[in-house]
Amino acid sequence: MNAEVAIPDRKSSLELTLRRRILTMQLPPGAVLDEVALSEEFGLSRPPVRELMRQMAGEGYIELEANRAARVSSMSYNSLRDFFLLAPMIYITANKLAAENRTTAELEVLREIQRAFRKAVDDCDVEGRVFYNDQFHRQIGEMAHNVYVVPSLRRLQIDHARIGKIFYQHPNTPRMQEELELASAQHDEMIEVIERRDAEASGELARLHIELSRRNMAMYAAPEGLQAPTL
Repeated sequence: MNAEVAIPDRKSSLELTLRRRILTMQLPPGAVLDEVALSEEFGLSRPPVRELMRQMAGEGYIELEANRAARVSSMSYNSLRDFFLLAPMIYITANKLAAENRTTAELEVLREIQRAFRKAVDDCDVEGRVFYNDQFHRQIGEMAHNVYVVPSLRRLQIDHARIGKIFYQHPNTPRMQEELELASAQHDEMIEVIERRDAEASGELARLHIELSRRNMAMYAAPEGLQAPTL
């Protein structure tokens, strides 16, 4: 393989790896990205690494400031609040448009991603669940074929994945497993309604799905108190 072919392959590998590390919080919010170390790890010179950093900054994964090292995009109370305010509208719109505009080939890709997600659930693979859930909704965004919806959806998904990792990094409980099974079942239903081009049903499933995420986050942030011992 010549260098002209190898460099794009290595750059794509770096992009996928960085996205996965950020979404699964291997690289936590605010973490410094070592440009030299990444160049060495993926066998790339500094210019293509810098170019990728600029691209990922435009998508919301990374923050770039003059005279400072690149950092993973931050998260705060305000970003979480903004996420839950806007997410229903964007996810519902993307799901509706996917049902209207999807192709048969795109639908098959969605099924493949869902198989990987369900396997991660069955295997109790936390990082796999987070990553393939992100891939699932990213694919729905692609199927929407809308230049305005897709960038907004992708930016929402960054914090959605990280919120999910915060929640799922704790040991499984029967309640959590039930929620995971419900989320996976909702994915299966989304595939069915998108296949039959039922935009309204697809939008309603998206609403229920984001409500499940909101409920899970609320359960983690404000758990039920411990029972006081009986005297």
